[in-house]
Amino acid sequence: MTETPNADTTGAQNPGRTDASQLTAVYPEIAGKVAVVTGAARGMGAAFAAGLATRGVHVVGADINEEQMTATADEITASLAADSLTATPGRVIGARVDVTDADDHESLAQVALNEFGRIDFWINNAGIFPFALVDDISPEQIAAVLDVNVHGVLFGAQAAARHMEPGSAIVNMSSVSALRVRRGRGAYCTSKAAVAHLTESLAVELGDKGIRVNSIAPGYIDTEMTRWVREDPAALAHALDAVPLHRLGSPEEVFGPLLFLLSDSARYVTGHSISVDGGSRHV
Repeated sequence: MTETPNADTTGAQNPGRTDASQLTAVYPEIAGKVAVVTGAARGMGAAFAAGLATRGVHVVGADINEEQMTATADEITASLAADSLTATPGRVIGARVDVTDADDHESLAQVALNEFGRIDFWINNAGIFPFALVDDISPEQIAAVLDVNVHGVLFGAQAAARHMEPGSAIVNMSSVSALRVRRGRGAYCTSKAAVAHLTESLAVELGDKGIRVNSIAPGYIDTEMTRWVREDPAALAHALDAVPLHRLGSPEEVFGPLLFLLSDSARYVTGHSISVDGGSRHV
């Protein structure tokens, strides 16, 4: 699952959750860089945009819901302005993108170039999470999930690569579902497995341009899209039993690996998928 933050599940349901300030290392070399984040109006993407801006990265947050994206960008900007600990935050602006449209990605790249003059990082975060048992997966559902979750990653990487310089980085959001089958998520699992393999192909070919491409595979993360787990005691118990650390992860715990993959500390890392799943891929 690669989904979006909402309620806190600290305490008995999510013991051991850690504050973001204790999770992320400082990578001063990323300050002043420019990032594009898709699916950034809420959830994980919004957390990524805010976290990067806190560290001095200029961010173009993009979403199909332009109104919500603009509101999110404004909220992040206001929060950074009020935070006395953030010395020189990056700017955050909102833009609209339909990730299923290749031309929209190119237009999004132009927004970043016109506003900031460069593109250093591109995070393909947008995704959908449909449910249907195998017998009930419709042509429309499989087409939609592949269009958003796979084509959206490909088109984003293509647009980014056209404008990136050597040393830039692309990060795609895969999922632990690329490695483990979940009942009722056949279309989703298929799409995320495709993202993992597409990441490897992109890494091989874009390596010729000095561009690194990696993916992150989150597991059960405390987000809006996993609300159904939190609201169903039996489902929550089953989920926590399937995680060796016996808690849900937080969006901040996904942001930490993202920050590493964008940094110079990962400058010889490409074509990899980092699982952020509390060990659930082994169960």
